[in-house]
Amino acid sequence: MAAALLAAAAGWSYVTYPAIGQLTYDLGAGVESRLYGLHKEVVTVEGIPITLYRSAGKGPAIVMVHGFSADKDVWARFARHFSGQYQVIIPDLPGHGETGFKPEWDYSIAAQTRRIAALMDQLHVQQAHIIGNSMGGFITAQFAVSYPQRTLSAGLVDPAGLPSPHPSEMRVMLSKGQNPFVFDTRAGFYRFYPMTMASPPFMPGYVLDAVADRYIARREQLTQIFSESHKETDLPVRLREVRLPIMLMWGKEDRLIDVSSVPVWQAALPQAKVRVLDGIGHMPMVETPTLSAELYQRFLNNL
Repeated sequence: MAAALLAAAAGWSYVTYPAIGQLTYDLGAGVESRLYGLHKEVVTVEGIPITLYRSAGKGPAIVMVHGFSADKDVWARFARHFSGQYQVIIPDLPGHGETGFKPEWDYSIAAQTRRIAALMDQLHVQQAHIIGNSMGGFITAQFAVSYPQRTLSAGLVDPAGLPSPHPSEMRVMLSKGQNPFVFDTRAGFYRFYPMTMASPPFMPGYVLDAVADRYIARREQLTQIFSESHKETDLPVRLREVRLPIMLMWGKEDRLIDVSSVPVWQAALPQAKVRVLDGIGHMPMVETPTLSAELYQRFLNNL
């Protein structure tokens, strides 16, 4: 009888362990966002119900755009510094977070950029400061090129979209046919996660395992989104047309997009205010949200 009870308890723990981790993560993110003045909304854009965070600030709008495989929650601790003064808007891009995925949706940079403009229309926001990380930085730069009249400024945080003279660790892996974002075991996630930040914020192991399981469950979706979002665009040609205020922020220890990209962006955007952060990886707004927010606020104050 004792052996049977132990076996049942072990089986129950094995089955419920990932669910507990996912519940903990979701509850924690939900509580934090509300404490930071961010309220969840769903807005339909091009037939897609996009879930987003929005604050009630009365100042200009700031649209914060997450990177590939991430979601709106990566901006929450950064956004808390702006949600009282500004109207902060943080969408889950199609294919990500609570907005979800459908194989027939278009995940190209052009499509995601167009949806940001359409989302602003739905929210009756004519102009906004746009800031994005990684793929979100690519979208931000493309937005500045495509909708300059609607862009108050562009914040580029370790952005994709232009080449790196020195290949990053991710680029080396991709050249060997290995995508660090796509894996089928938790061990794959634990190899990938340290690539995103030099010193990731603490999360309990059971929560990290739950995040790993979500990545594993999404591997086919991520493969499609990655392929469609990495098609060539006209950004390298048209970026020099941008005359808007630009801030370029980069973590010096970025293992996904090498810091050697900074001079390439500077050459295309000589007006950019540049900050390279020592000891920081690919996601400064997560790894050091207060410092990143202070730097961005100074940039906004000087416009």
